[in-house]
Amino acid sequence: MFKTVTVMLLDNHAMVRQGIELGLGKEADLHLVGSFGTGRELLDALALRTADVVVMDFALGPDDIDGLNLIRILARRFSRCKPVVVSSHYTPATVSLALKAGSWGVVGKIQNLAELITAIRTVAEGRIYLQPCMVPALQVGRSLVGAVNARSGVEGSTPFRLSDCLTPKEQEVLRCFMDGMTVNSIAAKFSRSASTISTQKQSAYRKLGIKSDSELFKVRRQFGES
Repeated sequence: MFKTVTVMLLDNHAMVRQGIELGLGKEADLHLVGSFGTGRELLDALALRTADVVVMDFALGPDDIDGLNLIRILARRFSRCKPVVVSSHYTPATVSLALKAGSWGVVGKIQNLAELITAIRTVAEGRIYLQPCMVPALQVGRSLVGAVNARSGVEGSTPFRLSDCLTPKEQEVLRCFMDGMTVNSIAAKFSRSASTISTQKQSAYRKLGIKSDSELFKVRRQFGES
């Protein structure tokens, strides 16, 4: 006799919710007990009835609760619920932020529904879920390992730092930029052209899965970079 896993779903796109609902409805061991378009609706529902797993989008509506903050709220107020993040931005930076905030698993939206179903069953058993392709790129950090170990006993690998996936020159550029230097001053420092420095900066941004200067500083703070 299999154990039934109760699931709540959060996504601000109705068509996405409907597709996931149909898929989960075909699985005898998964029971969808709520489907919501906003984080506030989800929290109100959880106050009345808990769930084993919460499947949630990482990027919610502009007037809704931020995805990271919602994961933290779930961990603090509804610790029995295990969040599984479904994100269109499936990068090492996004995955690390979600796990550090308290998510039990992360699945990219480009994956098929079978991947999400596997993730739900995995975290319902008390184990962290990551797609195999993400593990070597992630390079899990010490603080993240501690959080993961406390939840599931999963052992981490080498420490994650903001610079792990960057070339030495890209690391230099970002360090200087975070110290307040401009593109021109960095170019003068390393005797490179401003266009080269700009290209290296944008290349680093792509690898980290970020698009703006503010996102860079947010990621640095989240990982405890000095």
